[in-house]
Amino acid sequence: MTKLFEPFDLSGLQLRNRVVMAPMTRARALDTVPDDLTVKYYSQRADAGLIISEGAPVSLEGCGYLFNPGLYTHEQAAGWRRVTDAVHAKGGRMFAQLWHVGRVSHTSILGEEQSPVSCSSSVGENVWAFGRDENGTAKTLAASPPRALETEEVARVTQDFVRAARTAIDAGFDGVELHGANGYLFEQFVNGALNKREDRYGGSIANRLRFMLETLDAISAEIGSNRVGVRVSPFGRLFGMKPYEDEAETWVTLAGEFEKRSLAYVHLSDQLTIGAEKMPENFARDFRNTYTGILIAAGGFEKDTAEAALQSGELDLIAFGRPFIANPDLVERMRAGHPTNAADRATWYGDLGARGYTDYPTWEEEEAGKNG
Repeated sequence: MTKLFEPFDLSGLQLRNRVVMAPMTRARALDTVPDDLTVKYYSQRADAGLIISEGAPVSLEGCGYLFNPGLYTHEQAAGWRRVTDAVHAKGGRMFAQLWHVGRVSHTSILGEEQSPVSCSSSVGENVWAFGRDENGTAKTLAASPPRALETEEVARVTQDFVRAARTAIDAGFDGVELHGANGYLFEQFVNGALNKREDRYGGSIANRLRFMLETLDAISAEIGSNRVGVRVSPFGRLFGMKPYEDEAETWVTLAGEFEKRSLAYVHLSDQLTIGAEKMPENFARDFRNTYTGILIAAGGFEKDTAEAALQSGELDLIAFGRPFIANPDLVERMRAGHPTNAADRATWYGDLGARGYTDYPTWEEEEAGKNG
């Protein structure tokens, strides 16, 4: 029996199927407020069992790219309310991904007097932000040198996440996902090669995990742990993340900490599909044996491989990213066995309006065009 299209109980939230729309930065909100196109984009894809929003910065300090809709102003919250209302009107469910990029930022975004923050002042290799050059032109730029967060500042950042989580719930989201993946702030603290702090947030595995876990606990206390998920990318190498000696032990230890908490889910991101290294053999098994709660994974799945992962019990939900860009009706296409469209990479990001964003046709629209 096919599982991919079965309903699923996500920690008390009823999903119409096990297909998750993965979080994807699209950089279309020119003033950082979700607009009419944002509403249309997400509502077009509401047939997914669960939509996880693009990363929404929890503060200006947490921004690393222009044109991302945030969750730290009243105007942004009002814009997201329009999105969640449209998704719910079509029977969809939606979590907000809460984001702080850490050192992956630029002073043109933060203000000339403000430096990006991280676990340390180390400038990473291949760390790029999307800001403005000296002429005011939006472009990809090498990230500005960061400063290390002071010990007492870490709690302030945690509170930024708590406020953003409350704002998200008040804006109609069904829950939130803490972005702990892809070389951003939390992974900067977790990574033993980068984090050389000598306070309670550095050194041992427990200390390097402390910031993420304190933030998860604080968000859970605010909105309920059943509405809190977390995304991690074990062995990720994006934005200068380097290997370190106790890496496997670190991630399995984190899985054990997740097991202690009644989270909505854990979301694994395998960066193999974006050119990174594959996770070590047997790691996924060890992680799964340690964390037995609801598990989502993203990483190049197709219908058949997704179904196989569900049937094996390895995963509970399957996240699809790129296929949702060019196929707003992805769930129906997979269910019916229709071919899917490939997304135009040149239109993935940026100030392009509807092009490559809300102008991809459904299968029915394609067929009508052929017959018209």
